[in-house]
Amino acid sequence: MARDIHKAGSSLPPYFSIDPDAALAELDAPTGTAGFAGIAAACAAGRTDLASRGMNEEGKKELRLFSTWEITRYLIPVAQAHFRRVLKANPDLPQGRSETEGGAKWFTLEEVLRLRAFFAAQGSKAKDYQPYRPEGLPAKMVAVANFKGGVGKTSTAAHLAMSAALDGYKVLVIDLDSQGSMTSIFGGKVDDEWQTAFPLLARHYGEHLRLENQRRLDRGDAPQPLDEALDAAMEMTAQDVIQNTHWPNIDLIGAQLNLYWAEFQIPVWRMAARSWKLWDALTERLEADGVLDQYDVIFIDTPPALGYLTINGLSAADILLVPMGASFLEFDSTGRFFDMLHSTFASIEEGENLAARALGRPGLAFEWDAVRTVITRYDGAQQGELAALMQAYMGRVLSPHKQDFTALIGQAGEQVSGIYEADYRDFNRETYARGRETFDETYAAFKKLLIGVWRREALQEQRAAE
Repeated sequence: MARDIHKAGSSLPPYFSIDPDAALAELDAPTGTAGFAGIAAACAAGRTDLASRGMNEEGKKELRLFSTWEITRYLIPVAQAHFRRVLKANPDLPQGRSETEGGAKWFTLEEVLRLRAFFAAQGSKAKDYQPYRPEGLPAKMVAVANFKGGVGKTSTAAHLAMSAALDGYKVLVIDLDSQGSMTSIFGGKVDDEWQTAFPLLARHYGEHLRLENQRRLDRGDAPQPLDEALDAAMEMTAQDVIQNTHWPNIDLIGAQLNLYWAEFQIPVWRMAARSWKLWDALTERLEADGVLDQYDVIFIDTPPALGYLTINGLSAADILLVPMGASFLEFDSTGRFFDMLHSTFASIEEGENLAARALGRPGLAFEWDAVRTVITRYDGAQQGELAALMQAYMGRVLSPHKQDFTALIGQAGEQVSGIYEADYRDFNRETYARGRETFDETYAAFKKLLIGVWRREALQEQRAAE
């Protein structure tokens, strides 16, 4: 029998002297296709168990309450004493509830939004009770993308959405990743691809096919038939797939595994109708269904690959955010991601503009209002030098704000919730304040970008009207 040489004080590494019979004894039986189903079922059961810990008795996620301390520190810029005086003078306003007699008052986010609106209408005009939002302009769409996994893509998108909601914006989150992590964060229920963005893409193709068929009939040619799936999609709108979440001002278009089918179906449609502009599908359907007028900010979480769903998300976006870690491999991978973006969109432009020139039509040119990379899970003690090097090479494209990794991030992740969903009483005020500070700064950097983009567009419209 082989003895454990390491327990005997040997300095040899653990991969020496592995006994073949001992290794065989620990080996499982070979795994067939059915084995994957068993592993998936075990993970599904565990996922359900973990997710249920953030749900109420009805099996739904429920947003926590917010204390007077939180409201006056983070949400409504007034002193606590003034806040209390306003509530006392206006008994019709939400008064909150105390968990103990004489204890702190706690409010739902719906109540906070109502209070914010009151202060905006009645309070000092010098304070920003409501976030900047030019009238008459559509929602800004923000894609969060990188084909490198583990960079905090979904976490960044989710926390920005929550930050914007707490700030008073009306938010829509679109999950284009078939893994459905964003959908899980917001407690979405998606049974199949017909409750995802897929029917919006299918309807866009179906409408194009109908126009093409009319042209065929006008020429005397036979039309291409619409299959049952396309017929069903033609009856659907964005409102059919948008669902409420436990956040009163965040809605969701969710995702699940079947959404990946779109990566196979879209090229089939494209081959059948080469003139179909697949990259416009998501944007034009959201616009046609009035979604861009119903929300302030739309966050799009893309898959970690540059496929057809990602192309739709990137094409729809006004702002592109690319999370990345401060490591050589992630810096290298992100550079290759941008190289692939250039190749992909340049190829689309070249193909479209070749035809446009021949027909005397305007050419196609993709454009984004702003593109930023964001360093996530940052450890200043270990990664400061590399981050400075990345900043030197990337310049303004790399946001100077770095999202620190804190213990609170890990703890919130274990609870299947975002930082802003965590109750500070589970830590303490000081730990909570330090932990959320890096996310507040991340949102502040994004909000400055968002406001700048909106302001530029508003001024352009103003000058055009003069």
